[in-house]
Amino acid sequence: MSAGTSRRDWVLHSYFPSKVERIEAYFTGHGYEPHRHDTYAIGRTLSGVQSFRYRGAMRHSLPGGALVLHPDELHDGMAGTDEGFRYRMLYVDPVLIQQALGGKALPFIAGGLSNDVRILRATDTFLQAMEHPVESLEEDDALHDLAHALEAAANSRRGRRAPDYQAAERARTYILDMNGASITMDALEQVSGRDRCGLSRDFRALFGTSPYRYVTMRRLDICRDLLLAGSSLADAAVCAGFYDQSHMTRHFVHAFGLSPARWLSLLKSR
Repeated sequence: MSAGTSRRDWVLHSYFPSKVERIEAYFTGHGYEPHRHDTYAIGRTLSGVQSFRYRGAMRHSLPGGALVLHPDELHDGMAGTDEGFRYRMLYVDPVLIQQALGGKALPFIAGGLSNDVRILRATDTFLQAMEHPVESLEEDDALHDLAHALEAAANSRRGRRAPDYQAAERARTYILDMNGASITMDALEQVSGRDRCGLSRDFRALFGTSPYRYVTMRRLDICRDLLLAGSSLADAAVCAGFYDQSHMTRHFVHAFGLSPARWLSLLKSR
């Protein structure tokens, strides 16, 4: 797919059925405000210089390497040159990584950039052009390969007590069943059979974020679906469990680096 001669920013989603979200995008200057989402963001710069602040330093992604941003790590995005930058990215739910690793702490790739050939090979399936569908079995194989590539390439944290995967998974399932409704830590303690401090620590290690942030992100998932279906910002916010549109917009920007209106306009501009 060609970016053409237009200098207008755009974001293109793959709408084939998939367990992961895949996008291709182009930005001429400033792309994203500082934000953090509860998925791995793994991608490649196709052209230009993709610059971003990550863990206290400015990083620069060039064509040929991979970006591997850990869940819940604050980052932004901008063009490193006047040329702008074009890239592909996939967003991988840590739950999919856990299905392959079986309850280990999530792999962490230092610095957010990698030239590890194992990661590059494992992402080939997902980082094809958006019009290329990924078959279900092909996707499952690719997720398995990606999980183990991340584990092999990560700087391991040795000596740490193994997290209680079953307890954390009970809490996560309860959150999903509540579908955006308010949840208390007391309820999560009861459902999981784990004290709140241990549960919070294990939840972060296994799923990349806190229980509260996980609830918030599921509400934002509902919002995005409703907005794409034509709901107003105000209606989507209330239906998803936020107090009002302002409350939802604040969390949307913190999670995605864009306002809901800007996000919708980019999807429509390509």
